[in-house]
Amino acid sequence: MGEANTSSIDDDLLLKSFYAEVSEVERDNEVVRILSCFKLNAFEYLNLPFDSSPEDVKKQCRKLSLLVHPDKCKHPQAKEAFSALAKAQQLLLDPQEREYLVNQINAAREELRAKRKKQLKKDTASKLKSLVDEGKYEQEYEKSDEFQIQLKLKVREILTDQEWRRRKMQMRISEEEGRLKKDEEESKEMWK
Repeated sequence: MGEANTSSIDDDLLLKSFYAEVSEVERDNEVVRILSCFKLNAFEYLNLPFDSSPEDVKKQCRKLSLLVHPDKCKHPQAKEAFSALAKAQQLLLDPQEREYLVNQINAAREELRAKRKKQLKKDTASKLKSLVDEGKYEQEYEKSDEFQIQLKLKVREILTDQEWRRRKMQMRISEEEGRLKKDEEESKEMWK
């Protein structure tokens, strides 16, 4: 136990000394990257793959926080970037929020798989290759940069649709509450 703890302290010191040497340009670039992220996907803020564990999330957040910390980074929006990282970590460590996001990612992955299946039906050579490889062909494809980019975009699309639905529902609820309050006030006036 003591040895693991010492190792963790050594790692922390190494990390801090490394970031002390990082140039201001690199810090500024990271602030810009964070602030230009797609707002609804916490994985993008932390620049992590979708299958990252909560431990990966903590490590990456610590690493990036040291990079853009307002005390260390002179970029005028360092504080906003730092806050965005903290919020992303909070979301990804919250079991419900994480489950919601992972469900949307899985829905995006399934949609892309179905689309690919349709394409393969048209392309006989690829269909034969996928049958011979017994799924390895598809697994390799899903590891490719092309698939990862498509997945990232599809996740954005699905999250945007979900957020739009949520906001419309919230608006309807607010309108209904307003109408009920108005009716209640009118009935009170009638009783006076």
